[in-house]
Amino acid sequence: MATLNVGYGSGSSRLTSSPSLSPTNLSLSTKTLRFPFSLRFQAILSSHSPFLLSVCRHRATISATMATGSVQEVLPPALDSTSDPPPIFDGTTRLYISYTCPYAQRVWVTRNCKGLQEKIKLVPIDLQNRPAWYKEKVYPANKVPSLEHNNEVKGESLDLIKYIDSHFEGPSLFPEDPAKKEFAEDLFSYTDSFNRAVITSIKGDGVNEAGAAFDYIETALSKFDDGPFFLGQFSLVDIAYAPFIERFQPFLLDVRKYDITSDRPKLAAWIEEMNKNEAFNQTRRDPKELVEIYKKRFMAQL
Repeated sequence: MATLNVGYGSGSSRLTSSPSLSPTNLSLSTKTLRFPFSLRFQAILSSHSPFLLSVCRHRATISATMATGSVQEVLPPALDSTSDPPPIFDGTTRLYISYTCPYAQRVWVTRNCKGLQEKIKLVPIDLQNRPAWYKEKVYPANKVPSLEHNNEVKGESLDLIKYIDSHFEGPSLFPEDPAKKEFAEDLFSYTDSFNRAVITSIKGDGVNEAGAAFDYIETALSKFDDGPFFLGQFSLVDIAYAPFIERFQPFLLDVRKYDITSDRPKLAAWIEEMNKNEAFNQTRRDPKELVEIYKKRFMAQL
């Protein structure tokens, strides 16, 4: 089991390299995808457009990086109340996150999928012992995620994933098709309702509201047939939902004995595909740790 030891506050946290979301197995597994760039296709491009060949090679490299996670970065320790601030507004683009926050994870995944590990520096914050300078000098809302870019600091995870996708290099994570764009906005709008429904079930005695929410997800995953993702092909919509389903699935299975993939083949297939995405996997926690975090958070309701 490959792990990275990450300093977090006064202690240490273990960030898993590729935890599986399988409902019956919370152990870790590593899977990779490979995107061969055929020699025949390269020869055709070379004879007609050397420039286009170079562009395609560049995008193929980025896609492979996104899928296999070949960029393996050493994660910095979280900054707490005893930590000095970074040199704010010095021209460096910084993404302020928490290693355990699903909202911050959305933006972290987007950064990785775009291949921007060298362009956007991670600055993890210890939310249990956050530094005063973060609110005073960086982001008055005093929450994560936030992005320091071009001498400004922006917040809100859904806004940030769109901002990074449109303002930075790398493969586009949003479709051109008008029907898919419209459906994507519908799904972005539903994220808060989805989270509220599942959390209501977690706090209550049953799983009716969570069941209805996951039925909605199953139906949404059935709309396009050109791939296993919400919009057929992988997009920001998948990134918006993945951190939350990553947490809800093992918790509901452990505490409620409720398998969210039962009778939901589209959701099961989506989870399987997300398990293959190393850009996502590099941001994930051990499912057992996530279950314990949620138990502590909602223990009064259990």
